[in-house]
Amino acid sequence: MKRTISVLMMLLFVCISFQSAPYTVMAQGDSEGKDGKDEKVTEEKKDFTIPSSVLPISKENTYTNPTQDLPYLQPSTLAEELLGTTDVKIENPDLIRIFNESTINDSKLAIGFRASIYLGEWPLAYESNGTEVNWEYQKVNTNFIDNRGGQSPQKLAYTQEQQKRVNGGLTAKIPNSEAVKKMMMIKAAEHTNLPLAFDTVIGQGTKKNNSYHIAPKQVGYLHSYVPAAHEKGKVTYGEVYLTFKGGKRKLEVKNVTQQGVGAWIPVQDHLSFAFIAANQPK
Repeated sequence: MKRTISVLMMLLFVCISFQSAPYTVMAQGDSEGKDGKDEKVTEEKKDFTIPSSVLPISKENTYTNPTQDLPYLQPSTLAEELLGTTDVKIENPDLIRIFNESTINDSKLAIGFRASIYLGEWPLAYESNGTEVNWEYQKVNTNFIDNRGGQSPQKLAYTQEQQKRVNGGLTAKIPNSEAVKKMMMIKAAEHTNLPLAFDTVIGQGTKKNNSYHIAPKQVGYLHSYVPAAHEKGKVTYGEVYLTFKGGKRKLEVKNVTQQGVGAWIPVQDHLSFAFIAANQPK
């Protein structure tokens, strides 16, 4: 009777752990397969050279953007054990965090005890099919000087006239989008090595010392853009069960499906500048 009560109390604790609030800690992306062999992740990466027209503005920005560099989460011993019991790849940081904060004591499990606990349907992993960067994703400012009546060249420099917020997001509605966005941002950041965030703000009055010469009888425009990474791939969903049988615990994933997904993720605290000189206003 005491053994049965202990088992029921253990299961109640596990169930309570799985009802935890959402987490912001990120999970470390797997660079190895389950057989210990390195996956060819490096072959999928590209060299993203930042154009000379793109400049960082983190020091000059009058609006302080919160950093999105969240710490990676290393799976605990229990989490690694559970993840190793299924052939379905699981990278969702929220699900790994739940496993890390759960405790199962083997000595309390009856040999003949059987149970299956439904943990819900989860986005399990994201596989990237490609990452591109649009360096002129969204225009946020234009500075202008008319020097048609001038006798000497004038200088045009960047000054942010109004505060601008640039939002990214998924290109389609999918279940549990917040968890998917986390996994996509991890992959995009690994591929581009750029500071990414799903929203970024350029503060009013932000200035940069880059200047451009406007000759007499000309007008000059300096357009400013926020760059963004375009990440696309597929996300794997599945129903996750924690099962106990014969004193052993393992994960079972059922009804596995995959769905294509894309996202635009702005580059934080960077601007792309485009200077245009002309004889007439445009």
